[in-house]
Amino acid sequence: MNNLLRSNRKPDFAIYLPSLNGGGAQRAMLNLAHGLCVCGCAVDLVLAEAKGPYLAEVGDSVRLIDLKASRVLTSMPALAQYLRHEKPTVLISVLGYASLVALWARRFVGSSVQIVINEQNTMSIDSSESEIRRERLVPHLAKRFYPWADHITGNSNGVADDLSLVIGLPREQIKVIYNPVVTPELQKKAQGSLNHPWFENNQIPVILAVGRLTQQKDFPTLIRSFAQVRQRQPARLLILGEGEDRLALEALVNEFNLKDDVDLPGFVENPYAYMRQASLFVLSSQWEGLPTVLIEALYCGTPVIATDCPSGPREILADGQYGALVPIGDVAALTKCIEAGLAGDTPSPTKESWYPYSQDIVANQYLNLLPHEHLLPA
Repeated sequence: MNNLLRSNRKPDFAIYLPSLNGGGAQRAMLNLAHGLCVCGCAVDLVLAEAKGPYLAEVGDSVRLIDLKASRVLTSMPALAQYLRHEKPTVLISVLGYASLVALWARRFVGSSVQIVINEQNTMSIDSSESEIRRERLVPHLAKRFYPWADHITGNSNGVADDLSLVIGLPREQIKVIYNPVVTPELQKKAQGSLNHPWFENNQIPVILAVGRLTQQKDFPTLIRSFAQVRQRQPARLLILGEGEDRLALEALVNEFNLKDDVDLPGFVENPYAYMRQASLFVLSSQWEGLPTVLIEALYCGTPVIATDCPSGPREILADGQYGALVPIGDVAALTKCIEAGLAGDTPSPTKESWYPYSQDIVANQYLNLLPHEHLLPA
């Protein structure tokens, strides 16, 4: 554990994560930690291993606890010790396997901490598509152990519906609490400057995508679609993110002779400045939970196109009211939609599209999960 000192007040909330590697779930929980602190809560961010690009963004109001474990499972003894000594009122856990470890750690020490499981992805798809054996086992283990939790939440109705079917719990026992996406930090960063030659003038439109370079995000479909768009008009495609599919994506870019018009610069600390200046934002995923980048793009005022994947995009875009929806993996449909977007035919985002994901609103929903005697004054 770190040596950051705080008063003897025990934590109101602890948020348990494997690490702060770049991802939507990690970003959401970091935002939640800060939002709960603004509400007057004492908050611990408990990491199996303190690593990842978001570490530098942990504010002074949040106490960082490093369990110093190389794997989530091996963090269980240290997590159990933390629960025994620090006695948080509520422990929020995300990312299926980590949630199981949290439940086991509480049972091991007999702690009275209330555990809130927050599911961030469509479990049935996420587990079946994983190449990691333990991830494929999560649905079976969740069915057995998730009922131990005091509260089970999903970050979208689609995630909650899927989880209900997977673990066999009545849907009414799974509460939907959206991720806190729109924060003061996002508002500030969206106004930041960026250093990329494609934004030095507005002569050629820039299509933006953001996400890990993995199968889930289906960037090959986006690149193939962009190749067709590029045959008919000038345009550029910028994909921000890093991942195991980089070499395959670069090969596809070369295959279509798009090296001058497609850029994959890797992980970018401030993608919001790019969102604010892009002509169009595209989410091409095969599946999601509640895609954070889609909400961020809406806040930045960028017209958006998203696949109608399970789950989140249709819910976020209100059946197409706030942006365009296209079928998963459909190159022709995505091409047509991108061309329409570049022509100005995609709806512009409104405040109603991103307001439910504001940090203060979501933090207060978690506050309502505190036991009555621990509720903070308004």
